[in-house]
Amino acid sequence: MTHTILVLNGPNLNLLGQRQPEIYGSETLADVEALVTKAATGHGIAVDCRQSNHEGLLIDWIHEARATHSAIIINPGGLSHTSVALLDALSACDGLPVIEVHISNIHQREPFRHHSYVSERANGVIAGCGTQGYVFAVDRAAALLAAG
Repeated sequence: MTHTILVLNGPNLNLLGQRQPEIYGSETLADVEALVTKAATGHGIAVDCRQSNHEGLLIDWIHEARATHSAIIINPGGLSHTSVALLDALSACDGLPVIEVHISNIHQREPFRHHSYVSERANGVIAGCGTQGYVFAVDRAAALLAAG
């Protein structure tokens, strides 16, 4: 069976490379998707990359993943700090590894960014590594999947 990782990007991540490049860098979401695809291919894993600015759609995709994906990598963007609904959806994904990614180091930023509801469910959290954090997330998800 081939594993497929759902890679979710939340609000405003469609503006990567344009929005606050001093914080988020100059790489685009397409660049991130290419990095993730290359990293996953090296593990023999497929990826399904999606982005939405709408919380409800992200939740629908998480619900879908329960039956169709082997793991979830999520950068919830600003919803990290506000969305109990995302936490609840991820908590319903029993047995699916969940890795949370933040491009910036949220702990060096405004105090409201220091807490993430998603972290309460995540099997791992990667922050402050730029877009390379997505590669680390793929590696960690692959290790968790291999461990069974």
